[in-house]
Amino acid sequence: MKKTAEQIAAIEQSLRDKGVEYCMGAYVDIHGIPKGKVVPINHFSQMAQGSERYTGYALDGLGQSPHEDELTSVPDLDHIIQLPWQPKIAWMPADNAFQGQPYALNTRVALQNVIKQANDMGFGFNLGIECEIYLLKREADGSLSVPEKDNKLNKPCYDLQGFVEQFAWLDQVSSCINELGWDLYSLDHEDGNSQYEFDFNYADALTTCDRMIFFRFMAKHYAKELGLVATMMPKPFSDKTGTGAHFNMSLYDLHSGANLFKTQDAGDEDPYGLGLTEIGYYFIGGLLRHGRALCAAFAPTVNSYKRLVRQGAMSYFSWAPVFNSYGSNNRTNSVRVPAGGGRCESRNADGAVNPYLAATLALAAGLEGIREKIDPRQPNEDNLYAISEAERRARGIDFLPQNLLEAVEAFDSDPFVEATLGKALKDEFVKYKTQEWNQYHLSISQWEIEKYSTIF
Repeated sequence: MKKTAEQIAAIEQSLRDKGVEYCMGAYVDIHGIPKGKVVPINHFSQMAQGSERYTGYALDGLGQSPHEDELTSVPDLDHIIQLPWQPKIAWMPADNAFQGQPYALNTRVALQNVIKQANDMGFGFNLGIECEIYLLKREADGSLSVPEKDNKLNKPCYDLQGFVEQFAWLDQVSSCINELGWDLYSLDHEDGNSQYEFDFNYADALTTCDRMIFFRFMAKHYAKELGLVATMMPKPFSDKTGTGAHFNMSLYDLHSGANLFKTQDAGDEDPYGLGLTEIGYYFIGGLLRHGRALCAAFAPTVNSYKRLVRQGAMSYFSWAPVFNSYGSNNRTNSVRVPAGGGRCESRNADGAVNPYLAATLALAAGLEGIREKIDPRQPNEDNLYAISEAERRARGIDFLPQNLLEAVEAFDSDPFVEATLGKALKDEFVKYKTQEWNQYHLSISQWEIEKYSTIF
């Protein structure tokens, strides 16, 4: 919300009183990587009004040619974070503007545009993101390894020994989350060796996306302090579980605040018995209609599709969602309705996600589902990893894309994407992700050398 000069002055004084000396306006590029400039507190009022200028051509996915006017960034003064490890710096999520208007190629701006559409329908959008992350050691040759060499459990999920051994880092990250008021309610050792999950309370979608961007920034900092590497790379090891960032979504009534996905009474209509209202099912119907296109935003890297496999190099099923389907606690579906209902979870989102872009498309797809009353049909409760291909086809359940190129092609060919993002932003994503695929496809891996160099 735009601030008056008096409000800006009051915020500046509050920051000074807390010891802040520098202000960081952090917008993101197409990949969700924070960018920006830092100004001394004496220039806070100018920064708050968009004084800082940027060459869009120097950034991934923000368009522009070398001859065009510069972009500016406008910090969101309602979401300021004072860095717990460096209190002299205040972090502020920011939006880009161009010649005084919100810049359509900025994904945070795109999310706000679709939130406005939801608001016009009487809806607010709540989002919770489950943050999974590996804590690793960088070896002398540049490779990554698990810090505890004797941690060789085949299934280390919920392992308490592995949790306690990295308690120093876990405690720093957890304390930071709670100091910021995000309400950490659970953390655990995840399914990969030295992999952890942090679950903090859901919030409105814009706030949650801001928090995820900051979480990655913060977790990496505390790992570096300990000489370690924190990564949300989707699949750092072929024989260990990948890193998800599951999106838990619901709509609420703007006036009453009531959860519009949750059945309130036993007698409420619940078409498929999962604890959802018709609105909730229609929302899922929209997600599934555009599921293959959405996958490019939820799983946006070459590496993402090493995670979205049924089994891979592990000796057991990966639990990764590879099907465009939904059900209850069945984790072989890409969309899950957890026990108790009241929300839906998109499980193909991974740690490389640009949360603003993915949330924009997920919300727009869900709203389309509601407007058009898209029936998601009967939920799937079977193990989709195990049923035959003929049975899967008979049920009309499609695979999600199985590599980045296939995902980008689905993204590019679905008219819904351009209608939601605009042609310029859609084309930027397609351009950069196609380049990423081509670079990967043309590279020669160590696996290829070991496989082919001696037999041919």
